Amino acid sequence: MNDVADSVDRAAFIAALELPARCILSDEAELRPYECDGLSAYRRLPWLVVLPETIEQVQSVLACCHRHRVPVVARGAGTGLSGGALPLANGVLLSLAKFTDIIDIDIHNRLARVQPGVRNLAISEAVAEHGLYYAPDPSSQIACSIGGNVAENAGGVHCLKYGLTVHNIAALKIITMDGELLDIGCHALDSPGYDLLALFTGSEGLLGVIVEVTVRLLPQPDYAQVVLAAFDSVTDAGQAVATLISAGILPAGLEMMDTLAIRAAEDFVHAGYPTDANAILLCELDGTRAEVEAQLDKVITLLNNSGAGEVRQARDEQERLRFWAGRKAAFPAVGRLSPDYYCMDGTIPRQHLGKVLATISAWSDEYGLKVANVFHAGDGNLHPLILYDANTPGELERTEEFGGRILELCIAVGGTITGEHGVGMEKINQMCVQFNSAELQQFHAVKQAFDPDGLLNPGKAIPTLARCAEFGRMHVHHGELPFPELERF
Repeated sequence: MNDVADSVDRAAFIAALELPARCILSDEAELRPYECDGLSAYRRLPWLVVLPETIEQVQSVLACCHRHRVPVVARGAGTGLSGGALPLANGVLLSLAKFTDIIDIDIHNRLARVQPGVRNLAISEAVAEHGLYYAPDPSSQIACSIGGNVAENAGGVHCLKYGLTVHNIAALKIITMDGELLDIGCHALDSPGYDLLALFTGSEGLLGVIVEVTVRLLPQPDYAQVVLAAFDSVTDAGQAVATLISAGILPAGLEMMDTLAIRAAEDFVHAGYPTDANAILLCELDGTRAEVEAQLDKVITLLNNSGAGEVRQARDEQERLRFWAGRKAAFPAVGRLSPDYYCMDGTIPRQHLGKVLATISAWSDEYGLKVANVFHAGDGNLHPLILYDANTPGELERTEEFGGRILELCIAVGGTITGEHGVGMEKINQMCVQFNSAELQQFHAVKQAFDPDGLLNPGKAIPTLARCAEFGRMHVHHGELPFPELERF
């Protein structure tokens, strides 16, 4: 694609957009805050930023970009961690930041229609008086937007029981690259035809721009209780997770943190974590009081039998919330330990948690880079945080190589390179490992059906076959896996 700055006059293009001046940013100082998303290691100044205020304006912007063949990157709150909202030096960054209205709350059908810029947490706050809430709760829920959650299929600490974004939405309004408004899904439990709602959820802005989301609401549980278990061994903690699930326990949340993350979170939040533990598990049960209390004894027994050195329940609701506050603040807490950190996101079968974590620890020593592990243990969604200093020459590149090995290890044990953060720019090379050329061609065929000119978020999420060939030529093979029994995958 040719550089827009060479082929389109920016002043003429701005005039063609026919937007109010307040909706357009073009000065370098105005553009600078949009140069990256939560993956700040990758930065690029956008050619132009637009902030439309109505659906009609979004349609007009996309239609204008389509006519002039100007690529577009849609952006929500900018909290994404995979570089999915990294702007283009030759394109428009389309921000949905002004779409912040909760349009309608349907109590009887437990649905809420919201604009894409509404914060995740704001939905639950708006319906709390009705005894309802929106279940997916990413750690960034105080800031992240529902449109971005749909684009990345976000999860959260309670996704083990209540599912990811795709399981908690009913309908979308989408605008295609040529400006057409589409209604996807419906308010019923099923709709005829292809499941386009699932296709768009997690599509990372490659197929259309989300301008409205209908979310499903759930009744607030009558009662919730958290059990904290401390372990001397990360491997034992990982095995305890598999033991709980295999015993038929379905926690609302089952989270794990290692010693580096524990100490960082405790210092930051004072959640009451045991800082001498090598790993902790947070296991939350919810439902009726009778249901929760019936499961508590079983959970405590299983954790003790799995080698936990300490097992304790939250003494009251305030302590339960502090336990979760520490977990949800783990990312910013770890940020205080190092100038930079690189947050990975892969998913593995639960039975391999202990071995994979031990391997990551060995590689941490090999690379001379500390790793804090914070993750959704119940569904095997790992979030290793690799600590590094971008000001040290070569350290970012070494960190990226380390991260790539972790993702490829996830694939090797039968897992995947993402659980909720998406692919974006960060994992695009590992897509070449996850999928073969025929599968990638099918992804491109879907993209072609919705965006034949390839103008929506180009270069993200799905690698070209040429890129995969180049990656294959340059890729360093690191020898046998550290546990040969996994070769069957």
